[in-house]
Amino acid sequence: MARVARGWGVRGLAEVAQVATQTITRLEQGDRLKPKTLQAIRAAFEAAGIEFIPENGGGPGVRLSHRQNGK
Repeated sequence: MARVARGWGVRGLAEVAQVATQTITRLEQGDRLKPKTLQAIRAAFEAAGIEFIPENGGGPGVRLSHRQNGK
């Protein structure tokens, strides 16, 4: 969902996060990834203006921030 919100394909996210395209595919299939890899992907999303919403009774999620890249 977050990847689509930014208009990224698997290859685009992989490039920004500096991971292999297979890593993004594995993530989306629900496979376990190393914490360092997950952090790199999360950092790429956050730098692109994606906010992660914690579990608060309504379920976790993501949203596109109004502020992107310090703007």
